[in-house]
Amino acid sequence: MFKVYQGSCHCGAIQFEIDAPTKIEAIVCNCSICKKSGALHLIVPLRQFRLLQGEAALSSYRFNTGVANHTFCNTCGIKPFYTPRSNPDGISINVHCLDTPIDEVNVVDFDGQNWEQYAHSLAHLSD
Repeated sequence: MFKVYQGSCHCGAIQFEIDAPTKIEAIVCNCSICKKSGALHLIVPLRQFRLLQGEAALSSYRFNTGVANHTFCNTCGIKPFYTPRSNPDGISINVHCLDTPIDEVNVVDFDGQNWEQYAHSLAHLSD
């Protein structure tokens, strides 16, 4: 079953919604940027994401290959979502930025420090 989740950055300048399962599988990644930002990932197809407010408040950070587009609020600095390198046709939602209560979350680990070896295991998430 799916439901609509509302989400935002800390200051509320960026607001979005997604269609996602009532039971969420969230990913904890140990790569340097994910560890430092404390993100808890929910990767969904882009068609399930809607930016409701705040396009002008988004800033972007890219590194390494430049494929991943790390977007964050230029007011409060929170990273509510980004385009992941593993799923450039999808979007990774920071579960911590969802305002709608979540019924159930199953957290799984991902070895992002060895990204090249394991990235294929995430490819199906934006289908």
